[in-house]
Amino acid sequence: MLGKFFKKPADDQGGRIPPGQTLTTRFPVLTYGPSQHYAPQDVAVRIFGLAEEKTFTWDDLMALPQTTLTYDIHCVTHWSKLDTTWTGVRVVDLMEHIGLKPGATHVMQHSVGGYTTNLELSDFLRPENLLAHTFGGEPLAPEHGGPLRLVVPHLYFWKSAKWLNGLEFMAADKPGFWERNGYHMRGDPFREERYDD
Repeated sequence: MLGKFFKKPADDQGGRIPPGQTLTTRFPVLTYGPSQHYAPQDVAVRIFGLAEEKTFTWDDLMALPQTTLTYDIHCVTHWSKLDTTWTGVRVVDLMEHIGLKPGATHVMQHSVGGYTTNLELSDFLRPENLLAHTFGGEPLAPEHGGPLRLVVPHLYFWKSAKWLNGLEFMAADKPGFWERNGYHMRGDPFREERYDD
């Protein structure tokens, strides 16, 4: 649907817009199933699998360094939103408090409500990735994954799990929810890795 909220870009904005995308001024809400509504004090991110098991509460996360970053995001449903600003805990800062075990190559994100999505460990450990709680200077709304979601801006946005409550470190890749239903295992928007071939 094109119109006042979506427009085809005149060019790729200096390489910022992946092929097949339209620009949006909105932040479309796309979720399989209902949005989850719970208080920040109920946040609990369990670390398990090939890592020393522990749980980060909301207070634990707020005690870690907080970082604000601005970047573009891209949805597999063909929209891109430029210059979005997020605040949260960088994955690399979180990892300083996680005892990773030998052999971990992948991470499965788990969400309140049962959603899952997989990442290669190298994609997960990039310095721009955030456990985000703030968008545009405001607390992250539930429909966008608040109070806490992962943001992995270099991949399609289904790889940024809303309502994050678990990180499972794994010795091999395995599909999450959308990957089991035909989506690509990695999801690079610049390669148009939308669906499994």
